Amino acid sequence: MTFDCLDEEVVASFWENLLGLGSRHRIGPYVFLTDPNGVGFGFQRVAAVTTGKIRVHLDIHADPLDAVIERALELGGSFARGYEDGGFLVMADPEGNEFCLLPGGEWRLDDDGIAHYPGSTAH
Repeated sequence: MTFDCLDEEVVASFWENLLGLGSRHRIGPYVFLTDPNGVGFGFQRVAAVTTGKIRVHLDIHADPLDAVIERALELGGSFARGYEDGGFLVMADPEGNEFCLLPGGEWRLDDDGIAHYPGSTAH
């Protein structure tokens, strides 16, 4: 997966630290991060980023949820929309690329797509 970025170093550093990806290398305007299995992300510098609803985003299993939220905020992330929409906790990286945090443990979706987390204060 490749992210378009105004500052590829800032966005790559956010994801590198949030996900703990170990291998980092640069080729021209790209920064690549990979895990030991070869799965990774690319970050490419662009003159302008596309705005509006994105069609692909990451769902990240976050356990413990509060610690991952705190880490994302420390790294420059922000809340995009919260559980008040009835869905998942949506956050954004420093350039606004959205991702969902899913708490560890049991959760389910109802027929309206609303997320429920039994026994959790997350929703």
